Amino acid sequence: MALQSPFQLPRTPARGDLIAKYFRTLSDPTRLKIVELLRKEGEMTVGELAARLGVSQPGVSNHLARLRWCGFVGTRRAHRTVFNFVADARVIKLLELGEALLDDNAAHVAACCYT
Repeated sequence: MALQSPFQLPRTPARGDLIAKYFRTLSDPTRLKIVELLRKEGEMTVGELAARLGVSQPGVSNHLARLRWCGFVGTRRAHRTVFNFVADARVIKLLELGEALLDDNAAHVAACCYT
């Protein structure tokens, strides 16, 4: 008979933990700027994003990989060029809702010492 540990990790993370992890992807200012640029400008290459943000291409590529993994950004290949875009219209709605909430709570957010 095999010994069993008295403590077992859950097979799947709690839904709240997954939601927090999802939003943490956007909590990085550079990643949020990338999504905002793609939302406003449309498709862009890594080089275009790097130039606009003043961030290295490898840095932008790393951020894009995280954004792609969580479903915020998608890619389209045209010959040897890869274009990045906002992958789901709900991401745009999420950003717009965040902006509206910020407009209503800007003074409190600016003064917040909990983040």
